Amino acid sequence: MNFIIPKNFNFHSKLFGLLDYQTAALDAIWGGILFLVVNLLFASISTKVYFFVGLFLPFVIFSIVGVNQENILSVLKYLFKYFKNPKIYLYK
Repeated sequence: MNFIIPKNFNFHSKLFGLLDYQTAALDAIWGGILFLVVNLLFASISTKVYFFVGLFLPFVIFSIVGVNQENILSVLKYLFKYFKNPKIYLYK
């Protein structure tokens, strides 16, 4: 069985079909940093779990859902450019 794929179609390799590898690496780095900070600040295991899940889960959900099918790195890049020079506006 042969499939015809247009030449202008962009293939993006994704981890588990949800996240591209750059975003998954960024999530892993954020999770590692958050894990270290939570372990340094809190002694109770339940408090550690609550804070880790409370700060990590929204970030991962935002990574999966994204904004207008953009990955989180692109959104962060756009936000950084806007806050660096707010007089430049983005128009659709």
